[in-house]
Parts: sequence; C-alpha cells; structure tokens
Amino acid sequence: MKNKKISQFAGFFCMILALSAPLGSQTQQPAASSLNIALPESAPATVNTSKGSVTGLKIPRFVTLKSNKANVRRGPSLSHRIDWVFKQHGYPLEVIAEYGHWRRVRDYDGAAGWVHYSLISGLRMGFIQDDATLHTSRNADAHIVANVEKNALLRLHECTEKWCRASAEGHKGWLQKELIWGVYEAETWD
Repeated sequence: MKNKKISQFAGFFCMILALSAPLGSQTQQPAASSLNIALPESAPATVNTSKGSVTGLKIPRFVTLKSNKANVRRGPSLSHRIDWVFKQHGYPLEVIAEYGHWRRVRDYDGAAGWVHYSLISGLRMGFIQDDATLHTSRNADAHIVANVEKNALLRLHECTEKWCRASAEGHKGWLQKELIWGVYEAETWD
C-alpha cells in the first residue's frame, strides 16, 4: 500500500515586512527596562518554570495563531508600528513575555514581536523541521500512516518523552518529538 503524503502548507508563514524595519533588527525590540519585564534571548531546550505576570501561565510556552492575519508590532500597544504580519492560521508561536493584553511571541526563525492576546490560542500545533513519518504507534518500526514533508503543520494531541501523536489532512499517527518545533524536549501531556 502506498503511503500518504502530508505536504507543507503553501505560504505557511508569509510575513510582510514593514519597509523601514528589517527582520531581526535589534531596534524592533522594546527596551525590557521600560516595560518592567524580562525578555529571554533564546528558547530553552526544556520547559521553564517561570510564570507570566498577567496570565500566571508558563513562560516560555507554545501557542497557535488563531487567525489568518496577525499584525506583529514593535511594542505592546496599538500605537506601536507593525513590523510584519503573520498570514497562516494554526502557525505555532512561542510566548516569551506578557504585558497587559499583549504577548511577545517568537516564531520558528527566531523573529520576535508583540501580538494581541485575542489572536492566539492554546491549541497545540507543530511545525515539522525535517521530512518525517507518522506511525501507528510510538515505535520507528511501526506501520507508516503517512509521510510528512518538511515545513508541514500538524495538530498535536499528546506528547510523551520521545513521541507526539499528531494529525493533519485526515491522517493521525505518532512522530518523533525531536522533529517538531512547537513542543519542548521535556514537555509531556495527554
């Protein structure tokens, strides 16, 4: 039987850059001291135990974009300039800070900015970092349900130490956690 293939989403995270704001520019980040919050430099390999000052939820944590369009701003208010726009519903983002109704998020490429909390969801999605296979069970020798292309987005249902149960395009199965951006190495849930 031929394996099904889960393809990457066309334009899975198109970003429109503001004309005068190059992506990754240090000037995009508001001063942490003016906001009275700490802004992490890089993503941790494991789940951090710090809590958000607004929600009390873990920081950092993964969330999902709720809309097909989300403005990413230079700072946590409507008065701050839009630096780019996320254009893919379901794209996973990492919340790295909170300020009022705003969440500072970082994407797969490490670009960070502020989005309104109403544009994100606790639904878990994963961005596949390399070609992968969905299996019927948590075993590399188990029957292959589907092949998954690099850059595909999958819904994450549960994760163990090494595997996550995921679905996309009508296919469900298990894939190795190390291939997913959108879940931490030590994070587990069912």
